Amino acid sequence: MKSEYKKHIIWDWNGTLFDDVFLCMDIMNNILSRRNLNKLTVEEYRNVFTFPVKKYYQKIGHDLSGDNFERLSVEFISEYENRKYECKLYPDAVNVLKTINQKGISQSILSAYSQHTLEEIVEYFGIRNFFVRLIGLDNIYAGGKMENGKRWIREIDCERNDVLLIGDTVHDYEVARELSIDCLLISCGHQSKDKLLPTGQKVLDSLSELFEELSF
Repeated sequence: MKSEYKKHIIWDWNGTLFDDVFLCMDIMNNILSRRNLNKLTVEEYRNVFTFPVKKYYQKIGHDLSGDNFERLSVEFISEYENRKYECKLYPDAVNVLKTINQKGISQSILSAYSQHTLEEIVEYFGIRNFFVRLIGLDNIYAGGKMENGKRWIREIDCERNDVLLIGDTVHDYEVARELSIDCLLISCGHQSKDKLLPTGQKVLDSLSELFEELSF
């Protein structure tokens, strides 16, 4: 996949540019412990995590009757927001963004993170200038980003085959497929390589491999 054939790159945030896998697993294990449910190993977490996250919560044993999902979401996000700066960008994230920018390829972020906090944390890491748009959700429930993706692709001044989506989950592939754009997946994020490979997309082990994949 040659970089000269792409004019715009849509990035996922959590697990793709932002390394928050350990934090998400640690917070969920705290929540599970408080309910006397079995904790997750990293391998188990990366094999069970999915979108919408409500399905993930069900898979790991949470009772989602009544308003329990909303309560769990608030509990998770409250701790996540208090601890999010324990996390860092993945190695080579800034170098990759800078190189793409220098090639004249525009970039955006399409995330299941809430809009306000997405803007806040991207600014914190000093990388806001690399993106023409940050697109998050208007809630904390991480239901998915399909509809936002459909709206955004209509605004991008590019042909569909000139746009590439880079993410770390099967949901990112599903979004790319729905938008009729190419997709690259990174296997160091929230889903394991075994979960990603059945999509049939190219799966890289780290962001550093993008330099070769995009011919930089």
